[in-house]
Amino acid sequence: MAVCARLCGVGPSRGCRRRQQRRGPAETAAADSEPDTDPEEERIEAGAAALAGAGGGRGAGPSPPPRCSLLELPPELLVEIFASLPGTDLPSLAQVCTKFRRILHTDTIWRRRCREEYGVCENLRKLDITGVSCRDVYAKRINPRVKSGRFMKILPDYEHMEYRDVYTCLLHRYRHILGLWQPDIGPYGGLLNVVVDGLFIIGWMYLPPHDPHVDDPMRFKPLFRVHLMERKSATVECMYGHRGPHNGHIQIVKKDEFSTKCNQTDHHRMSGGRQEEFRTWLREEWGRTLEDIFHEHMQELILMKFIYTSQYDNCLTYRRIYLPPSHPDDLIRPGLFKGTYGSHGLEIVMLSFHGKRARGTKITGDPNIPAGQQTVEIDLMHRIQLPDVESLRSFNELSRIVLEVREQVRQEQQQQQEDGAEDGEGRAPQSPREPQRGPAQPSVELPAEKGGGPADGEAAAAAAPAPEQPAQSGQGQPFVLPVGVSSRNEDYPRTCRMCFYGTGLIAGHGFTSPERTPGVFILFDEDRFGFIWLELKSFSLYSRVRATFRNAEAPSPQAFEEMLKNIQSLTS
Repeated sequence: MAVCARLCGVGPSRGCRRRQQRRGPAETAAADSEPDTDPEEERIEAGAAALAGAGGGRGAGPSPPPRCSLLELPPELLVEIFASLPGTDLPSLAQVCTKFRRILHTDTIWRRRCREEYGVCENLRKLDITGVSCRDVYAKRINPRVKSGRFMKILPDYEHMEYRDVYTCLLHRYRHILGLWQPDIGPYGGLLNVVVDGLFIIGWMYLPPHDPHVDDPMRFKPLFRVHLMERKSATVECMYGHRGPHNGHIQIVKKDEFSTKCNQTDHHRMSGGRQEEFRTWLREEWGRTLEDIFHEHMQELILMKFIYTSQYDNCLTYRRIYLPPSHPDDLIRPGLFKGTYGSHGLEIVMLSFHGKRARGTKITGDPNIPAGQQTVEIDLMHRIQLPDVESLRSFNELSRIVLEVREQVRQEQQQQQEDGAEDGEGRAPQSPREPQRGPAQPSVELPAEKGGGPADGEAAAAAAPAPEQPAQSGQGQPFVLPVGVSSRNEDYPRTCRMCFYGTGLIAGHGFTSPERTPGVFILFDEDRFGFIWLELKSFSLYSRVRATFRNAEAPSPQAFEEMLKNIQSLTS
């Protein structure tokens, strides 16, 4: 209680002095007779006064200057002070005394906490005039046939709702599910972004653009939403299907993992049966009909994905993922990229830097290389210098150069192992950013089935001595894909900054016989890069995902590394 005494100080708690000076003698006496404080406040003040009196009798020194008490401050100033504190501290503050508890019922305090901590900018009292962002989201993206007036009828009664309810029963309660997540959908994975959107918490599934338009923006659709239909009670609704929101459930399984369940799966079915559901899914997923896809193997892959993912329309488990940390000496800014993977279409890859290596980890995957596996790994210590454009067109010349670099890397690794037998360290000194442990983990990936890879050509290159730190940028070099290299997207850049030796992961169906094969990493600019798969004679083009994600930063580099290991182990 000594802390409370120091917090509250000593002095009257019946209002500010300025107000008392304005009152007449009769008003002041009447106000003084009102029981405006509770016994707890009086006990705090009495104890503090006794301590002050005991100290004052010990000497005849000058009296200390008068102290200002929080209880003496006007309520409007206390509201401003309390509104600047974290919302998680306010319940403890309400236990100090009745006056604080009464002031903390001021909705302005909780409105500010909702805005500053969760980005809620809507005004509960003006929703009927200004509208809520999710109302437009629903009408345009979830069910265009629903008119705004009809949707208004199912909105909560915000007129009798308080920001304190929004904060405590919605935002604070479900704060652990905000951020980026990867759904457990077998080899396919996915990218879920749970955000506060207006007075809703919505889980948006991010989808790559339609193949092969890698530079187009991401698509997204809502999977679930949480909001307050009435005070003190949050409602979870499933948004899957085409019949509007319906009853759902969210369970936080453990730290960094939660699951969703639909309680009305009949809303997912369509009147035309599975055939209508498949045609609708195909238009949304691929932007075309089955008749437009002439490649028989591609048809089989599409049908397989529809059958597999349909099994997860009623219950899903999500595991948290983080965006990669960035450092000033990174080759480019790390992050999420869309990449072409042959008959599998476009997939999402996370590019991260680890000392002298860069890795591309699949966030979405396919039956050959599932989500969570490292699709490509780039050796930043072995740069490749491209020759003239005419020599670039020769695939044999490119293969010769890359295989020479691979042999050089093999000899260096063998030498490191021999040196490590003597000093117990088998690796060269690492960059201070992120220490590497042991040999590089299998990364890389198969852009599609054999013969179905993306891109169309290859870059011939001459091996050059590896610099200690790769140059950040330089004069653009002409680039063209070698003859015989396939590409899903012919609209690739014709100049590049630099190239590095890398390896890519390929495997048979069901992730059988995975193998790391040599390739070439081509950096085009800050937002695009490519990879040539020598064994598949294919080219993958990657373009940066231009989206802002909140609550997606890793708490530490170690937490990010642990996350990569966890998502990889699930599909290994």
